[in-house]
Amino acid sequence: MSTTAVNRPIVVGVDGSTSALHAALWAADEAAQRHRPLRLVFATDSYAFGCAEGMAPPQSYFDEIEAAGTRVLADVEAAVRAAHPELGVALDLQTAASVPTLVEQTDGAHLLVLGSRGTGGFRGMLVGSTAVALVAHGHCPVAVVRGPAPDAAAPTAGPVVVGVDGSPTSDAAVAVAFDEASWRGAELVAVHAWLEYAPDGAAGAAPARRLDAEWVRAEQEEQEVMAERLAGWQEKYPDVAVRRVLTRGRPVERLLEHATGAQLLVVGSRGHGGFSGMLLGSTSQALIHHTTCTLLVVRQAAG
Repeated sequence: MSTTAVNRPIVVGVDGSTSALHAALWAADEAAQRHRPLRLVFATDSYAFGCAEGMAPPQSYFDEIEAAGTRVLADVEAAVRAAHPELGVALDLQTAASVPTLVEQTDGAHLLVLGSRGTGGFRGMLVGSTAVALVAHGHCPVAVVRGPAPDAAAPTAGPVVVGVDGSPTSDAAVAVAFDEASWRGAELVAVHAWLEYAPDGAAGAAPARRLDAEWVRAEQEEQEVMAERLAGWQEKYPDVAVRRVLTRGRPVERLLEHATGAQLLVVGSRGHGGFSGMLLGSTSQALIHHTTCTLLVVRQAAG
């Protein structure tokens, strides 16, 4: 795409579900705040379904599929314009597989936004490897809009929570989290979770005093990681109140814990240390299916 960084759109996958409508309205708020255009995308691989087992349906079948997509796009556009009459909105109807279509849409997009539950062409798109594919192969951050209950709107109050681990994608997530907290007027909760381990040289029979000293040293090192990753951002965003949380335990569990009551959880697409592999396999599904707020997955900034 030929879009510049300034006018890159926020793209939303819609499918007629309540969850997708909430995602579109959340994305519209982001687009209006940031003066960016919004693109609503409906994609369904009607030709793949219609031509199963070598039997081609009549043209009316394909016409109805496209008509249904047009109605979905029109309904969502009406809801968006009711909330933001001046927002630039583009509609995109695609008769192609949903995930490849959305991956392609991320090329030149500022943000890809999805609902947490889907129907129609997007049914099951956030289950298993499909969500990981969008995060792994997309070219922009991905937001999964989720509320405290199925089909509930995303919360608009509470802090912004960010996972910090010292990786490049975590640094990108910290930058995005500060920006989000600033325009939302929200507190930023920076969570650095590290798994307990036996420090070097700390054998099981080592004296308790020596073990305590090793644990203190290990915790000090983790505190330094947190301080280094936040350095400079608090000066750039003096309006953002920051609460630092250094905790032992599984990172996903700690993030879910602190995301309770939050309006946004921001993480990097890949991490190291305690967050290693955080968005792969079952862990990714845990964040997507069990957070009670919107999850924003950030990729490492290019260059």
